[in-house]
Amino acid sequence: MPDGETATLSVVIAAATRALDLAGVASPRVDAELIAAHVLGISRSRLLTAPLPDAGQRARISDLVGRRSARVPLQHLTGTAPFYGHELAVGEGVFIPRFETELLVEWAQKARRQLVQTPKTTIVDLCGGSGAIAIAMRDAGTDVWCVERSPAALRWLRRNVASLAPDVHVVEGDVTDPATLRELDGTVDLVLSNPPYVPEGVPVDVEVSVYDPHDAVFAGGDGLALMPGLVDRAAGLLRPGGRLGIEHDDSHGETLPALIRATGRFDEVTDHRDLAGRPRFVTARRVAD
Repeated sequence: MPDGETATLSVVIAAATRALDLAGVASPRVDAELIAAHVLGISRSRLLTAPLPDAGQRARISDLVGRRSARVPLQHLTGTAPFYGHELAVGEGVFIPRFETELLVEWAQKARRQLVQTPKTTIVDLCGGSGAIAIAMRDAGTDVWCVERSPAALRWLRRNVASLAPDVHVVEGDVTDPATLRELDGTVDLVLSNPPYVPEGVPVDVEVSVYDPHDAVFAGGDGLALMPGLVDRAAGLLRPGGRLGIEHDDSHGETLPALIRATGRFDEVTDHRDLAGRPRFVTARRVAD
């Protein structure tokens, strides 16, 4: 990494990009720019007009580039992860939200607007993690509940809710337990979830295998271990006509919709693809028992 007193920011970023590229980081230029922006305390869009970095800043950039080259997630280095217009605090013990989940949120926002209007739309986020979905769905017309069982994730969830959406209800609980949010049974308009769904043994990036909590990623040999209980709890919570949306592995494009149909408690079961054309999430409508 250049360390001369006149090293321009563009030179520093170019060197960081080369180092990250050699380390196999998927987006070396973007990560280099985001690291530099983080150290300088500015947005990435302002890098072109940023002043010369001082020696301390260059050293800090070099240190973070070294850690990113060792495949520490960028979000752990900056302490935040962007999601649907929010900056969520993340770190050890919580799953880092991904862009793909924004597709589920976009569907949910449209579905919410199409639901029969009530004084407030009740939304439940099962497997809340960092609170990404719950916070993204929160607005003046909603009553949002977020369920998470991991003590480590709950610390991040409560921190994010406190700073970004303080009226979201955080609940410590098992999303497959019939007692979880029993007081809401039959009244919820929208249930959303990004649960663990990767089949055990499927190769994943180092950032996932080492830094994301194992129980937030993997779910048995087929990745569906949590789904029957989660779908059953969602069916209990939803009112007739309420909507369900669950993110899933790209190998579940047929199996998860079939599982939901087999309950006999949902219709309009539809699988949705991501921007790369891969099966990504399933939606359904609760029918009356």
